[in-house]
Amino acid sequence: MTLEKKESAIFAMGCFWCGESEFRDHTSGLLLPGILSLRVGYAGGTHSNPTYEHHEGYKEAVKVEFDFPIISYQKLLDIFWDNVDPFDGKGQFCDKGFSYTSAIYYRDSTQKKMAIISHHNIQKILGKEIVTELIPATTFYDAEEYHQNYKERDPIRYGCYQRSCGRDQRLQEIWRGLKSSHEEKNKIFYNNIT
Repeated sequence: MTLEKKESAIFAMGCFWCGESEFRDHTSGLLLPGILSLRVGYAGGTHSNPTYEHHEGYKEAVKVEFDFPIISYQKLLDIFWDNVDPFDGKGQFCDKGFSYTSAIYYRDSTQKKMAIISHHNIQKILGKEIVTELIPATTFYDAEEYHQNYKERDPIRYGCYQRSCGRDQRLQEIWRGLKSSHEEKNKIFYNNIT
């Protein structure tokens, strides 16, 4: 019998519908092994109880509860980087505005260290400055229930949005031929964390 070691991570990846779906199996829609729960919501703002209509100062974000070591924070960072445009300081893909900009919200000194290393690593691999922010986590507020697991809830609308937003095309432009290099360099960088 193994004891569950529950941890959490928060990522702003642009539209939270798309960000949330990346932590699920793309065929079955089930949570990836080791992920205990996913919630989409709002991170980084200062006023209480933001809503979809009123979340000024917040970013749309995904909160991932996970069982370490079944899935590591490193793996979650890999999923994050593989699914954002780290060069766009005005939003992500077709969604523009502060609430759609990318960020890693670290919860403790270990997550901060790993986020800094991964940020440096991705910048080195891609060969130019990235604008994704690294921010201490504050209160995360769940979004309204109709936003949760939106791909499963409304697959037709989700699919139309996801295709028309140019997400896949832009990610292919960024990562063309670089993902294997990214994975190899991660092994070197993350193995140096103690």
